[in-house]
Amino acid sequence: MNRIDRAFQRLRAEGRAAFIPFLTAGDPDLTSTARIIVAAERAGADVVELGFPFSDPVADGPTIQSSYTRVLEGGQRSEDVFRLVESVRLESEIPIVAMISYSLVFRMGFERFLERACEAGIDGATIPDLPVEEMGQMHPAARQRGFHLICFVTPATTEQRRSMIVRVARGFIYYISVRGITGERDSLPKDLVENIESLKSLTEVPVAVGFGISTPAHAQAVARVADGAIVGSAIVKRIHEASERGGDPVKAAAEFIGNMARAAKGAR
Repeated sequence: MNRIDRAFQRLRAEGRAAFIPFLTAGDPDLTSTARIIVAAERAGADVVELGFPFSDPVADGPTIQSSYTRVLEGGQRSEDVFRLVESVRLESEIPIVAMISYSLVFRMGFERFLERACEAGIDGATIPDLPVEEMGQMHPAARQRGFHLICFVTPATTEQRRSMIVRVARGFIYYISVRGITGERDSLPKDLVENIESLKSLTEVPVAVGFGISTPAHAQAVARVADGAIVGSAIVKRIHEASERGGDPVKAAAEFIGNMARAAKGAR
């Protein structure tokens, strides 16, 4: 069974929502990212979303864009990220989802990407610049390997597209809570609960919410209605700030992730 499915099955049996931190692979460096993933699991993370740095990210706000720029200026490549995951698999079985631009996948070729991702121990991928209509035979190829292509739904997704996404969704559905880019926000959208409940009425696939979740109160509110809360910019920011002041980015990330995970898990 895919690690993502196993995690959500366990959480559903326990009556809890997943906490899913997003990390930029290689920020501040590859060794630190590996240590942060392991520390995140110990702090209460259930799944990790791992960003493959790319020069023109889609929908990412300034915090994550800046982290990508820092990593790319150091010369990191996609193969380095695969090797990072391989090193994590020596001590952790936490589900890992790659967030990767289709440009990188296209350059490798989907079959080669799929092969390399599975070899490394990656369980699924979100490809934000690849619409579900364009995935074609990618879904069957991924299913043959037990690899999940995570689909996005937004507040603006039409009923027709939402129905299509629900039919092919595996692992979990990534619900983008706001119109716009990633980043910390003061409050969550007023229609979030209604939109999540509507989406969940269409599918048994877990629904996790991302974009704009930046405080324990946000995580708790999301976890009351969704199956998971995804947090990125707030974590990436704290990792960078700790590195800049000469602190320990692993400790900073683990402390923040622990607080957010406890809030999410205590919501029900």
